[in-house]
Amino acid sequence: MRKTTAFFVLIFIFLNFQPNFSYGQTQKPVITDKANLTPTVVEQVIKPKRVEEIVEAVKNNPGPISIGGARYSQGGQIVTEKATFIDMRDFNKVINFSPKEKLVTVQPGITWIKLLDYIDPHNLSPKIMQTYSDFTVGGSLSVNAHGREPEGAIISSVKSIKVVLGNGDIVSASREENPEIFYSAIGGYGGVGVIVEATLELTDNIKIERRSKIMDAKQYPAYFEKYIKNNSSVVLHNAYLYAPEYKEVRAVTWVKTNKPLTITDHLQSLDPADHAKKRAAIETQEGGLGQRLRQDIFDPIDYKQNVVAWRNYEAAHVIAELPVSDEEKTYILQEYFVPVNKLNEFIPKLRKILQQNKVQILNLSIRHAEPDNESILSWSPKETFSIVLYYRQENTDKARKEAASWTPKLIDASISVGGTYYLPYQLYASEKQFNKSYPHFDEFVDLKKELDPHNKFRNKLWDKYYPEKPTPVVYYVGPRDTGGGPIVLEKIRELSNQNKIQGYFNYYDECIEKNGELNCVLPGSRQLKPLNNLNDKEKEFYIFVDGKIKSLEELSKLGIDISQNKKDPR
Repeated sequence: MRKTTAFFVLIFIFLNFQPNFSYGQTQKPVITDKANLTPTVVEQVIKPKRVEEIVEAVKNNPGPISIGGARYSQGGQIVTEKATFIDMRDFNKVINFSPKEKLVTVQPGITWIKLLDYIDPHNLSPKIMQTYSDFTVGGSLSVNAHGREPEGAIISSVKSIKVVLGNGDIVSASREENPEIFYSAIGGYGGVGVIVEATLELTDNIKIERRSKIMDAKQYPAYFEKYIKNNSSVVLHNAYLYAPEYKEVRAVTWVKTNKPLTITDHLQSLDPADHAKKRAAIETQEGGLGQRLRQDIFDPIDYKQNVVAWRNYEAAHVIAELPVSDEEKTYILQEYFVPVNKLNEFIPKLRKILQQNKVQILNLSIRHAEPDNESILSWSPKETFSIVLYYRQENTDKARKEAASWTPKLIDASISVGGTYYLPYQLYASEKQFNKSYPHFDEFVDLKKELDPHNKFRNKLWDKYYPEKPTPVVYYVGPRDTGGGPIVLEKIRELSNQNKIQGYFNYYDECIEKNGELNCVLPGSRQLKPLNNLNDKEKEFYIFVDGKIKSLEELSKLGIDISQNKKDPR
């Protein structure tokens, strides 16, 4: 008995206390989106609570710098490899609130549900927001989001913002002050700076009543024009195009009312358990049979019910009511925008592509947007209908390759009718499709070169479509005022001021050499990091370009002439 007990004790020790052989190895953080489509190794993560922390991280870091909030984008728009990742979720305070003026100023890490909770006691509501309230305000501004409000893009409800630029400056931007920054940061996907403050316009939180009407899809544009577009009682509106035939539409409109509430809650619950019934109902809609059950049985029963609720309640939908991605499957969004007079031309093209590729659509929603001629990367330069696809995709290479094949066909279909596509999702568009859809991108590029000359602010979206490579990062490690150091320092400062390089300086007293390795506190880091293996302890100084020691010949290509110095920094 004792031998048996001792044997199991040894087994327990072996399994739970195995030695760690990864001495000296530091696990890099991994950042990904909520659907886990783009896991990416980054250099470090900072979670600022004060704007000064953001300024310090940006000013003292050569990049790349990526910015993320709730992380509901699905194509790497929040991250790139080896980035300093700024996690904005703790930067989430209400800075100023004026119920009389119907204005609120917030830090961008605040979620819409937290903002709703703050303003609801004052009977106020956001003018425009996404359907789901889990997203951060900063994320919504970055993608120039829209919801079911017929007005369209969120930029029309933003009064002003503040942005941290690549040099660490905090600038105010609005339609009157620094308008080029206002129009490029909103809808700019973190490409020109970090939005650190936003002042939003609010409206009254009123009672709204749900109404619906079923019709042939071809009739919908005329129905919208006659009954919705200029109807001042309409608060929210969208339509559902039923899969898998894509021939019938249910228009759903929320209108102002004085009728008694059927739902008395002011906001929806955040507890996933409270949404289990709706989540299960959506899961049953997968596949052709599920969609037909929804169209013929579930929705007719649901929409017979009279529903009157607060605007804020209907604005407070949460992701918990949607199916959960797992190892086998994930749930993905795509969105296309077409001119209102071209919807009936686009839907047959959409139908053909989705049916041929057996795309597992769970929901296809049509929404409306007025022209946005403000954001440089506007997705609605003319009045449009947006078509939002929500579908299930298997987590297999085969399924991903299939999606990469049929998605560009949908983009081409949208472009063929004068439309475009939305950028927060998987990056399947070719460069030609991107440029065709966003014809003012050249203007954005010129502005980014001016505001972010070293291309610090990066993510996978801009890695793919932005044409500029980052400028070289040059570190000087050497004496402050002796030997050949000053000549090099002067040249590095000169080139840095000309935006030809990013120049950073570390001196011997800020570095520690140990076992032939030089460790320095580099910009944007709080810890010593090895620069390279150094065996020659007699060197006066070292020059590092993008982390590697460069020879005299290599440095001369950058315009750094140190030929007057006796020692080669190799």
